[in-house]
Amino acid sequence: MKKLLRFTMAAFATALFWAHAPLHAEPAYKIEHLEPAFWWTGMHSKQLQLLVHGKEIGALSPALDYPGVTIKNVIRVANKNYLFIDLEIGEQAKPGEFALRFSAQGKEVLRHGYRLLAREAGSAQRKSFTPADAIYLVVPDRFANGNPANDSVAGLADKADRKHPGGRHGGDLQGLGARLDYIAGLGFTMIWPTPVVQNDNPTYSYHGYGITDFYKVDERFGSNEEYRRLIAAAKAKGIGFIHDVVLNHIGIGHWWMKDLPTPDWINYGAKFVPTNHARTVHQDPYASNEDRERMTGGWFVDSMPDPNQRNPLVANYLIQNSIWWMEYAGFSGIRVDTYPYSDKAFLAAWSRRMMEEYPNLNMTGEEWSGNQAIVSYWQRGKKNHDGYVSHMPSMIDFPLHDAVRDSLGAEEQWNAGLVRLYEALANDFQYPDPGNLVIFPGNHDTSRIHSALGEDIALTKMAYIYFATMRGIPQFFYGDEILMKSPKQRDDGIVRSDFPGGWQGDAVDAFTGAGLDAQQRDMQQFVRKLLNWRKTASAIQRGKIMHYAPDNGTYVYFRHDGKQKVMVAFNKNKSERTLDTARFREMLGPRATAVDVLNGQNHELGKALTLPARSALVLEIRE
Repeated sequence: MKKLLRFTMAAFATALFWAHAPLHAEPAYKIEHLEPAFWWTGMHSKQLQLLVHGKEIGALSPALDYPGVTIKNVIRVANKNYLFIDLEIGEQAKPGEFALRFSAQGKEVLRHGYRLLAREAGSAQRKSFTPADAIYLVVPDRFANGNPANDSVAGLADKADRKHPGGRHGGDLQGLGARLDYIAGLGFTMIWPTPVVQNDNPTYSYHGYGITDFYKVDERFGSNEEYRRLIAAAKAKGIGFIHDVVLNHIGIGHWWMKDLPTPDWINYGAKFVPTNHARTVHQDPYASNEDRERMTGGWFVDSMPDPNQRNPLVANYLIQNSIWWMEYAGFSGIRVDTYPYSDKAFLAAWSRRMMEEYPNLNMTGEEWSGNQAIVSYWQRGKKNHDGYVSHMPSMIDFPLHDAVRDSLGAEEQWNAGLVRLYEALANDFQYPDPGNLVIFPGNHDTSRIHSALGEDIALTKMAYIYFATMRGIPQFFYGDEILMKSPKQRDDGIVRSDFPGGWQGDAVDAFTGAGLDAQQRDMQQFVRKLLNWRKTASAIQRGKIMHYAPDNGTYVYFRHDGKQKVMVAFNKNKSERTLDTARFREMLGPRATAVDVLNGQNHELGKALTLPARSALVLEIRE
């Protein structure tokens, strides 16, 4: 009897267990990534696509209940660890938080809070960089180390090694923020830092172009909120920040590479196939489809996978990320890396979306070509032979960069020297808006301008004067104001050397001038004088140009706007030259006088002007 009772009780317990247990145990769902993590009300586009990533998350059904916000579509892909949710955020949606609820077989198994923020006042109409600005390009890892404690971070590869030219040196956002007064004092009104988002790659990650998390500042630089505070502090000093956007590639350590959303998320099946760098294929009427595909689909290098921007999920992700950073951080403009390596239909869509959200935004793209016809193809307003329509307001003027280096470094001949510069500028007819191009003597990918010109300080000053007074938006590279050097051939680690004084214990402090030699101090003061004058020069910022063909190693051009007239005169010769000013009668009256903006010297221009050897004069005309 006892035996029967024990059996009956055991059977009852077993039946009770199975009555309450699910037929199939549900996994413990967890969201590993949800991007973008938050958004804003009042955006131009009412559509928002969320990427949700976590084990088996694609099996769930999302729902929400928030006035003005609806789920329009749910996209499931080949990888069951992803879910894409299309939201519509209507005009009536208010800032606040709502729950994203995820259910399996009708039962809620997970919920996640999602925030909608209020936009900053005037965000959509924000001011951007213009020809009234001068841009200071910095590589944050190499500029100043404000917090040595974050030089190496547990869990992130590529530890600090200041002795290695290609290693991380420890510069950070705190160091950059502590030197804002120095940058403002030089006369700069915009800072372009190379990317500061996470680059968790095994080596050579300091430059920021191998992104492994699109939404997170690298901890070795600081944090997202620290970046926001830095940009706000700079704005209070009259300095804007330009966001360096990387659309074409990611870093090999990106979290996508461990769990791709779709088989075609990365070009060539996520296997390394190099780009052919044939940037002309976009315009070449004879280009093969194979060459076009290899140009935009091929990887930049084997450590930088190439996202497939023809996949609409990839394209939308990249577009939204650019908008998110603009809205979150308060940037004053955008620079786009390796512009023509991206799919050109995607670029048209990306640039259009950015301009719809921010109608006054200026954006410039890197098309590294010395051919004006190639660069101008991408600028907004160009009537292209193939009907391609771009919405990029600006491009980076590599043809003018090349011409300045060639012309100043070459011997004067009928077909070489300053005539090269003259003819490059004459090609401006190919651009719809040449005055909005970004012009520069050097950047983080080129040799230092002082070294390229044979460490001839006279020629280096001529280059600075040219870029500070020519049409366009001048960009200068950190350290050029103290004549930093590099090999003439490309050597990134040396070109991007540490700015002296940015690290505790540096023997030279260029921020204070301590330890600089006489030439360096002179150049630094020259830059301060030139760029601070430029801030007040309406003719330079907005004026028209008239130039005169080079003559006997001299070259003259005028900038004028009805309020101000400026004459810029170059003499490359090793002896002084006297110009007959009657040649410039269209710009100069018979009793014109001028003042040298750099030294205050007065000049009579009625009959002649004497140019000192190896010099460039910047003269404000008085008539």
